[in-house]
Amino acid sequence: MNAQHADVVAFLIRQHSQIKDLFAEVEAAEGDAREEAFRRLVHLLAVHETAEEELVHPYVRQVVDGGDGIVADRLREENEAKQLLSDLDEMGSQHPDFLKHLEVLRKDVLTHARAEERYEFPHLTREGDPARLTKMTAAVQAAEKMAPTRPHPGVESATKNLLLGAPMAIMDRARDAIRKVMGEGK
Repeated sequence: MNAQHADVVAFLIRQHSQIKDLFAEVEAAEGDAREEAFRRLVHLLAVHETAEEELVHPYVRQVVDGGDGIVADRLREENEAKQLLSDLDEMGSQHPDFLKHLEVLRKDVLTHARAEERYEFPHLTREGDPARLTKMTAAVQAAEKMAPTRPHPGVESATKNLLLGAPMAIMDRARDAIRKVMGEGK
């Protein structure tokens, strides 16, 4: 099954692998190369988490018995990671403590990804509508293309987005693209 026709679960699992690889790339790089790799990591994390918040979590709540509890745990993890990501973005990749903080984020993000793959995604695969899961993939792909390369974590209002910085802008653009493909918004 190619990526164009994969369901959203398979697509997000592939993104988990890409995220892991990008963490390694950021850790190994120096100077401008580290900053460029970090920008790509921030972009992918912002699009990925927005897709989960806009598509996966609401659908899990709708179709999975006990979905509210599963989603509450994942949202708590995501909010912690978004705060760490925002802190790192403000700190900048040249800060002397950057790698130490990046390691904390890496551990949190990879633990979160394993929890999704174990507790959330299997339910979605079993209980979700295959056509809907495929449409969700198209929405995530559209978000990747539409989102700016400097992201911003989880703010809904444009004013807060301007105040909070780069990761929020990516999330807002990704959210708009997802809603457009799914037919749920402006």
